[in-house]
Amino acid sequence: MRKTLLRMTLRQLQVFRAVCEHGSYSRAAEEMALTQPAVSLQIRQLEELVGQPLFEYVGKKLYLTEAAEALKRASSDIFGRLESLDMQLSDLQGSLQGQLNLCVESSAKYFIPHLFAEFRRQYPEVSLNLTVVNHALVVRRLTQSRDDLMIMSQVPQDMALDFMPFLENPIIAVAPPDHPLCEADSLQLQDLTTYPLLIRESGSGTRRACEEYCHQKRAHFPNTLEIGSLESQREAVLADLGIALLPRHAVRLELQHGLLRELPVAELPLQRSWCVVNIRGRRLSPVAQAFVDFIRTERAQIVKLAERFQPSHAGSGKNLAGSA
Repeated sequence: MRKTLLRMTLRQLQVFRAVCEHGSYSRAAEEMALTQPAVSLQIRQLEELVGQPLFEYVGKKLYLTEAAEALKRASSDIFGRLESLDMQLSDLQGSLQGQLNLCVESSAKYFIPHLFAEFRRQYPEVSLNLTVVNHALVVRRLTQSRDDLMIMSQVPQDMALDFMPFLENPIIAVAPPDHPLCEADSLQLQDLTTYPLLIRESGSGTRRACEEYCHQKRAHFPNTLEIGSLESQREAVLADLGIALLPRHAVRLELQHGLLRELPVAELPLQRSWCVVNIRGRRLSPVAQAFVDFIRTERAQIVKLAERFQPSHAGSGKNLAGSA
């Protein structure tokens, strides 16, 4: 082992991780409450210890060198072990403490805060760092080991992952209450195809699931409008720009107050399952393990909790093959 590596400080590694995270010396300085020259000095000292450059500019964009990628992985291991030690020491004192780093698909963000609140009733000294992204970015973050756990549906089958389904995530068709389709007592998915369909951005798990299901049912929508988030998609339906296929959790309040109507489509809801996911073989922190155990043992209570945040509805729903 190079003796120079032993002279690295945790502060230097914190600054280095901030630069990696933000791709910018100035934004890293802002996060760390340092001046930009101070950040540059810390990185320069690290480069001297490593013996290689860590960053390079291509145009105006900052890129990590191979040495930086290796140091980034090592620093993640170091800080992960320190965090685990902190949690274990807290556990020895009789209380579970620490932070749960949780990354969730955007369709789960309406329910997960309520789930964590229930978990925190048992472990009041645990804090939450919640990151909300679309399905494609969840998969990307899985390869970077940036989070303790993921909440997602459509778990990738080509990655070494452990996952546990714990709650259904029904996708329904919604429209404004004065939409012509709301007058029907029963509809087929095909009946919706003559109206504009509002769809999520590329990379969205909800969009991917709906496209696969509609293709399977031979329901082709020639007129679509791409909307970049669940919130914007919901607002666009309220503005009567089209109909949409949305997670019921995302529109529960609008359904309860009559601002939107669930269309009585025979082939819907499309049932998917939310799963808690982690990298296979990766040792979980005590807090992350406690959260997984909580989901496993309290699954019945979690279902009841979810029902409190859903309007009453009819329909048996269809399962998407391979959704787990």
